[in-house]
Amino acid sequence: MGMRDRRRRRWPRVVAGVAAALVVVTGAATAVFHHGLPWWGDDGDHTHVHESDIGSQRYQVHLPPQHDGTTALPVIMAIHGCGMSGFGWNSMKSTTQLNDLADREGFIVVYPTQRLFRSAVNCWNSADPREQHRHTGEPALLAGVAREVIETYGADPDQVHVAGASSGAGAAVILAVTYPDVFATVTSVAGGEYGLNQVDPDDPDATPPDYTARQAWSQMGDRARQVPLLVVQGEKDEVVPPVVATRLVQQWRAVGDLVDDGVLNDSLRVVEETVSVPGDEDMHAYVRTTLTTRAGGSLVESYLVEDMGHVWPGPSGEGLFTDHAGPDVSAIIWDFARHHPRGTLE
Repeated sequence: MGMRDRRRRRWPRVVAGVAAALVVVTGAATAVFHHGLPWWGDDGDHTHVHESDIGSQRYQVHLPPQHDGTTALPVIMAIHGCGMSGFGWNSMKSTTQLNDLADREGFIVVYPTQRLFRSAVNCWNSADPREQHRHTGEPALLAGVAREVIETYGADPDQVHVAGASSGAGAAVILAVTYPDVFATVTSVAGGEYGLNQVDPDDPDATPPDYTARQAWSQMGDRARQVPLLVVQGEKDEVVPPVVATRLVQQWRAVGDLVDDGVLNDSLRVVEETVSVPGDEDMHAYVRTTLTTRAGGSLVESYLVEDMGHVWPGPSGEGLFTDHAGPDVSAIIWDFARHHPRGTLE
């Protein structure tokens, strides 16, 4: 056999070896993206996999020092956006810095991470109608995670809150609609309304917020309740423009109205108050608007932040989608959550 023949036979083995190596490297890189490296963990971090008939959902729980097994602590579930992970690379954990706040204030944080190959850029599929219902898909998995945390760590079932960024904000709003019996409040940072996929970006008025509000109320069913909503939106966001946040506020006001008596008649007699907070060279100005019921209950609290794009604002966030000149949204979320345990608006 000649040298040339031996080389020809060797090439398939070389190519196969290179392909196998690429698979290993790609798999390792993907694992790091989703789950991080062992030394990235903080004291109190515990990683789990929720298993159900629907599928599995990986998530990380952060327990503060106050967790002693006897006190039922509040929970905040933080859902990442596109191009992010829950607790791996460019994570929701590092972006929000909620662990440090939890250690000071005494609450549990939960970081779900999207399942492999569910999205090309690791988005949650909140724009897919199949992922907008109870007992199925992502809502069922995420609600299952919340219930598992309550059971495993003895958390307070009346103080389980959900916050999300971008596609994760969409998932959070869907959870508030599909599982209002599980989540006490919902926060949307650069996200949109339930059923946003039905709205034409070029002609949003063709689908009024009242239309999607009726769908949200119907989806709540006999579990319907007025879930307090916190909205944070950047004025310069070109990915999710401000009109999307405006529609979300309008939708949620309508949902609350429908929950009250089944009719869009402003029976809650909502009071709207707006406060402008000036900025400086280190801090963006913002406008804070509150919608409260005649009884003083909070329906919606929203922040429109000047000169801010598609990011998570806060002074200490780490990651690709942060803005240190924005208000400390993680602290705002916790303050909003702790004042609204489940049942306060029912």
